[in-house]
Amino acid sequence: SRAGFTGPENLSRVNLVLVKHYSQTLYTLYIRSVYHNLSKEAEIKRINKELANIRSKFKGDKALDGYSKKKYVCKLLFIFLLGHDIDFGHMEAVNLLSSNKYTEKQIGYLFISVLVNSNSELIRLINNAIKNDLSSRNPTFMCLALHCIANVGSREMAEAFAGEIPRILVAGDTMDSVKQSAALCLLRLYKASPDLVLMGEWTSRVVHLLNDQHMGVVTAAISLITCLSSKNPDEFKTCVSLAVSRLSRIVSSASTDLQDYTYYFVPAPWLSCKLLRLLQCYPPPEDGAVKGRLVECLETILNKAQEPPKSKKVQHSNAKNAILFEAISLIIHYDSEPNLLVRACNQLGQFLQHRETNLRYLALESMCTLASSEFSHEAVKTHIETVINALKTERDVSVRQRAADLLYAMCDRSNAKQIVAEMLSYLETADYSIREEMVLKVAILAEKYAVDYSWYVDTILNLIRIAGDYVSEEVWYRVIQIVINRDDVQGYAAKTVFEALQAPACHENMVKVGGYILGEFGNLIAGDPRSSPLVQFNLLHSKFHLCSVPTRALLLSAYIKFINLFPETKATIQEVLRSDSQIRNSDVELQQRAVEYLKLSSIASTDVLATVLEEMPPFPERESSILAKLKKKKGPGAVSVELEDGKERGELNGGADRGGEAAIAASNSTPSPSSDLLGLRSAAPVGGPAPSAGSLLVDVFSEAGSAPPSAASEDPAPPLFVCKNNGVLFENQLLQIGIKSEYRQNLGRMYLFYGNKTSVQFVSFTTTVSCPGELQSHILKCIPSLTHTKPVEPLVEGGAQVQQVINIECLTDFVDAPLLNIKFRYGGALQNITLKLPVTINKFFQPTEMAAADFFQRWKQLSQPQQEAQKIFKASHGMDTEVLKAKLLGLGTALLENVDPNPENYVCAGVIQTKIQQVGCLLRLEPNAQAQVAPPPPPTHTHTHTHLCAHALDSHTASVCPSLCGSHCITHCTHLHVITRYCIYVKDPHRVGSSKSH
Repeated sequence: SRAGFTGPENLSRVNLVLVKHYSQTLYTLYIRSVYHNLSKEAEIKRINKELANIRSKFKGDKALDGYSKKKYVCKLLFIFLLGHDIDFGHMEAVNLLSSNKYTEKQIGYLFISVLVNSNSELIRLINNAIKNDLSSRNPTFMCLALHCIANVGSREMAEAFAGEIPRILVAGDTMDSVKQSAALCLLRLYKASPDLVLMGEWTSRVVHLLNDQHMGVVTAAISLITCLSSKNPDEFKTCVSLAVSRLSRIVSSASTDLQDYTYYFVPAPWLSCKLLRLLQCYPPPEDGAVKGRLVECLETILNKAQEPPKSKKVQHSNAKNAILFEAISLIIHYDSEPNLLVRACNQLGQFLQHRETNLRYLALESMCTLASSEFSHEAVKTHIETVINALKTERDVSVRQRAADLLYAMCDRSNAKQIVAEMLSYLETADYSIREEMVLKVAILAEKYAVDYSWYVDTILNLIRIAGDYVSEEVWYRVIQIVINRDDVQGYAAKTVFEALQAPACHENMVKVGGYILGEFGNLIAGDPRSSPLVQFNLLHSKFHLCSVPTRALLLSAYIKFINLFPETKATIQEVLRSDSQIRNSDVELQQRAVEYLKLSSIASTDVLATVLEEMPPFPERESSILAKLKKKKGPGAVSVELEDGKERGELNGGADRGGEAAIAASNSTPSPSSDLLGLRSAAPVGGPAPSAGSLLVDVFSEAGSAPPSAASEDPAPPLFVCKNNGVLFENQLLQIGIKSEYRQNLGRMYLFYGNKTSVQFVSFTTTVSCPGELQSHILKCIPSLTHTKPVEPLVEGGAQVQQVINIECLTDFVDAPLLNIKFRYGGALQNITLKLPVTINKFFQPTEMAAADFFQRWKQLSQPQQEAQKIFKASHGMDTEVLKAKLLGLGTALLENVDPNPENYVCAGVIQTKIQQVGCLLRLEPNAQAQVAPPPPPTHTHTHTHLCAHALDSHTASVCPSLCGSHCITHCTHLHVITRYCIYVKDPHRVGSSKSH
C-alpha cells in the first residue's frame, strides 16, 4: 500500500525511517544505549532521563531550530514505539509540518500518524498544514499529506478532504505517484465514512483511470473502483469494458513486455487478480464483442495453467495460481459458459492430488461451487474417487472438511448410497470439530435421495449408533416424522429399532427413537414371540434408569401407549407407574406424568383410552429443520446446495415436506400461550396437488382468484387480499409468488411460496421485508420480528418452489403495508421486484356476536366525533347479496342477522386485536340501489381505526367486488375494557407440541 504507515503495527518499518534521521553518533549514544540495557529498570531510567531532557529543551527560552525539533520528536516517537506513553511534543510535531525540508516534514507527519488521536484538538491545525501541502503542487509533500490522511482516516479529515482528493486524482497535471496515493487515500476514507465520499461528477473520470499508461496508477485505481462498484454497481458499470480491455492486454503480453511489473515471469499478477475480482461485481457483459474478448482471456489463463512452469521458485507458481483461481471464480460467478466451467473443473481436478496442501484445499473449495452448476455437475462427479480418498488420507483437518463438503455438493440419486456410506465410514474416525456437521449432512442426503425407506431408516439408526453424541434433536425428530407419514415403512422401522435396542450399550437418542416408534407401532411386530408386547416393554424399561429426565418422560408416555395397544401389559405397567421411584420422584415432570398416566389407565374406559392415546396423525408440510440447522452452522457465506425439486422431497415425505419442529419431546417447560398462539408450531398449511407432467410448478392454491397482478400495487395492500388470505400475489414470465396466511388475535403468520417458472436456476435469490415510515413501531416491535424466519435459499432450481414464513405482530393501528423486495439473477441479469404485502388492519379483527338491543345501545353511546367515520362510494355493477355477505365476513367482522330494522342494511361487529389495546368496531352498510349519485357525506373524522376499516371496505367492495350501486358505510368504534382469561396449558403426555387448556 502507498497509503503510508498504519500505526504501531508497522513498528519495524517506522524504526527504519527513524534510524535514517539519526546520525551515527546519536544512534550510538542513545538508541544503542537503550537497547543494550540489561534490565527493564535500567531502560526505564535511561528513557526517563531522556524524556526530562527533551521536555526541558521544548520549554526552554531558546528557540529550537528545525533540525533539533526533528531530532527530539524522532526520539519521542522511538520511545513511544518501545511501549512508553508520550504526553507532550505534539505541537512541536505539528510545527514540523510547516518546514520546507523533506526530512523534517516527514518526521512531523510520521509522529502525527502514529500518536495523534482523531479527536485531538490539534486536528484543525493539522488539516490546515495538510491543505497547504496538497495545494503546493510539490509531489513529495502531496504524497506525505495524503499518507497522513489515510493513516488517521478520521471523519473530520473525510469531511475536510473528501471533495479535494478526487480532484487531485483525476487532474491531468497530477504526477503518477500522487495519483496512486490519492486513489488509496480516497479508498481509506470511503471505507471509514462512505456517506461523505460522493463521487458524482468524478465517476466517469475515475473509471477511465483504468486506461492510464502507468500500471501503478491502474493498480491503485482498481482497488478504489472495486470497492465503489460493490456499493453502487450501476454508477460504475462502464468499468467492465475497460477492465476487460486492460486484462486482455496483460494476458496476451509476454513477460518481457511489462518488465517493471513482471513477478517471476508472470506479468502484473496483482493487477490481473484485481481486474478479475472487479468483473465479479457484474453479470456477464451484454456486448458480444466484450464478452468474446473476456472469454478469450479466460481461455488463455486456463491454457497457461497447462504450460510447463518457467521457474521452479514457489513465487512463480503462487502468482500463476492466484490468477488461475480468480479466473475460475469469475467463470463460476457467470455460470453461463459450459465449456469454461468443464475446463475449470478439469483443471481443479488436477490440483486435487497436488503435493501443495493449499492448492488441494482451494481446489476442493472451488469445486464445491462448481458442483451446483448444471453445466459442470457431471464433470465434478468424475472426481468422486479422488475426493473420497482425500477424505480418508488427508492429514490436514481443514482439507478433510472441504472434501466432505464436496461429497455433499456432488451427491445425487446416482451416487447417494456410495457417498452416504463413505461419510458414515469416515464419521467413526472424524475429528470432533466437524462431526456434528457431518451428521447433519448424512441425515439430509439420506432423506433427500432415499428411494428405499428401509435404507433411510437403516442409515439414520446407523448414524445414531456411530455418532450418537453429535446427533441433534432435529435429526431424530425428522426420522420420526417420516416414519409416521409413511405407512409402508412403519413395520420395518419398528422391527429395526427393536433389534437396535437389544445391543448391550445403545445411545440415548436410540432409546428416544425406539420409545417413540414402539409406542406408536409396536403392535406391528407384536405377532412375533421374540418381540411380544411384554418383551418390548421389558426391553425399553431396561434402559429407563440409564436415561436423562426428558428421555424417561418420553418412555413413560410410551408405556401409557402400550396400555392402549396391549391391554395385557396393563398390570405390569401400572405396577411400574405406582412404584415410589415414579409417583414420588424428585423431578416434578416425571412425578406428574406417572400420577396422571396411572389415574388415566385406572379410570378411563377402553374407548376413552383409545381416543386419548390414538395414533399420531401425519405431520403437516414444513421445511426440514435439519437444513436450517446446517445453514446456521455453516454461516451466511456457505455454499447452498440443499434445495431439491418438489418431486424428490415429496416422494420421501408422502407428498409433502414435513416437520422441522419437534416431532416429540419431553420438556419440563410449558410454552406460553403467546409464544404459540396460532398453533402453528406443530402445523402449517398443507400444499396443494402435485404438479402435472406438463407443469413445472406446484400449484399450492385452492382458490384461483382474480388474475394475479403483474406489478407491485400502489395501494396499502393489494385489494384482492382485503377479504381473503390465499392466492397468487405476483406473477410474471419468470416468477410466481403465492401466499397463504392466517391470523389470530394480534398475531399472524404468512407463508410465501416462490416458484421458478423457468428451467434455469435463479442465483443470488434474496428476499427482504421492510416496514416504511412509522409502520415499524405500529405493526411490529422491530423489523427482525417480521423476518424472524429461515431465510430463503440463494439458489432456486428451475421448476422448483421454495417457501418462506413471516411472523407478524400488530402493536397498534397502521395504514401502510410492509414491503417485500425480491432480488435474484436470471441468466446473469439482475431482477428486482418490490411488492406490498397484504397486511391490513382488518386482518386482526375478531368477530363479535351481539343482540340488536346491545348493538344500538352501544351505537348511540358512541357519538363523539373522533369515534365515527363515514364513507360513501359507488359500484358500477349489480348487487349480489351472497357475494356481499361473503366479502363482509372476509373482512373479519361478524355479520349480525336481524339486527337492523331495514332488512336491506348489513350490520357487523368485531374487535381489532392489538398488543397495546383492544378496539371494538361496529359497522353498518346501507345499500341504496335506486341512487345514481350518492349524497354528499357528513364530516369525516380522523379516528384512525374507523378510517382504516372504512377504507378497507371501500377499496375492496367498490373496486373488487362489483356488488353495490351507490351505498354508504358508517363505522363506529370505542375502546373496550380488556378482560383477561387465565388458562393453564398442560402438555399432552405423548404429543409434544400440542396443548390442552383446562
